[in-house]
Amino acid sequence: MFRPKLATCLSQTVLYGSTALLGLGVLAGCQKKAPPALPLQSVAVVTLHTQSVPLETSLPGRTDAYEQAQIRPQVSGVLVSRTFEEGKDVQAGQPLYQIYIAPFQAAYDQARGRLMEAEASAIRARAQLKRYKELVGPRAISRQDYDNALATSRQADAEVVQARAAVETAEVNLNYTHVRSPIDGRIGRTLYTAGTLVTANQSTPIAVVTRLDPIYVDVNLAAEDMIRLRRELASGQLERKGNEAAVTLELPDGSTYNQTGQLKLSEVTVDPATGTLVMRGVMPNPDKLLLPGMFVHAHIKEGSDPKALLLPQVGVQRTPKGDPYVMVVDGQNHVHMRMVSLGQTVGSSWLATKGVNAGERVIVQGLQKVRPEVAVKPYEANLAEMGLE
Repeated sequence: MFRPKLATCLSQTVLYGSTALLGLGVLAGCQKKAPPALPLQSVAVVTLHTQSVPLETSLPGRTDAYEQAQIRPQVSGVLVSRTFEEGKDVQAGQPLYQIYIAPFQAAYDQARGRLMEAEASAIRARAQLKRYKELVGPRAISRQDYDNALATSRQADAEVVQARAAVETAEVNLNYTHVRSPIDGRIGRTLYTAGTLVTANQSTPIAVVTRLDPIYVDVNLAAEDMIRLRRELASGQLERKGNEAAVTLELPDGSTYNQTGQLKLSEVTVDPATGTLVMRGVMPNPDKLLLPGMFVHAHIKEGSDPKALLLPQVGVQRTPKGDPYVMVVDGQNHVHMRMVSLGQTVGSSWLATKGVNAGERVIVQGLQKVRPEVAVKPYEANLAEMGLE
């Protein structure tokens, strides 16, 4: 298409070639125009600066009962009464159920009668042995008769021991008809009422008593974080309660629990599949607000970093391998990719440990339209409008 157009222009130059200046003007007008330059892409940046940041580790976890007793009957029988109110606190030793007592009372009385009979037989046997012992010397009786009396006396003593054991067994079973709480705590709901037949050592508990104050909080912690926390605890950097690290809780509704507990580093093995271990905190729970099974966040205060650099999370991207990086803008407004190392989260930002320096500008908006080494038009982001403060 260009050659015919150029030929036409040349013919026009010859046709109107009376003036050389006019020909040059026509040729210049026939040349192809260059496309206009594209405007620079606008990107929002955050200029990094050092600041003092309070540090804390936040760990998701669940609450667990400090003590829990599953109440099962130790003897078989029919329940005749229930002496507690569901969902209320009970004391150790408090009666909960009464099993029909008459058969066990009769067995106890019978055992006591057999004990008394055995004791009477033992008294008679010992008296006869004493008389035979005096007669065996002058040979008033044979040695065989004395040996028989001695055996009878010892047999009577053995029967007393057996009868006494039977009485103790009957007494234990009699006491088992009074089903009591073994611990202080709160009792849950039950499906067992008066008239229900229960059996000794049955698999299903007839009630469950749970101690709620204090209460455990179990969290999973990476092994490397556990080592760091141990070092910080030894150096005094961690906030303490007593001799242990202090821990606070964030409740499921986002509110802060008003008690401070202690972090117990009790687990001694690391799960090889996940590289984590279970850490257990002990929390006061005087108002019984925390219940076993609740999902909470445990917070461990680690002091502050006076020269922290915070990267907004929206500006951090990941490679296909999961390595974090950011896009920074240099003094000539060119974009560069920068690999970074991240610490813990602080609000909506990451704590940067390596890869960036104070004064650098990190892109937080417009990342989809930029690539390394291209020029951009940066402007300072309003973090408040972006909801990043």
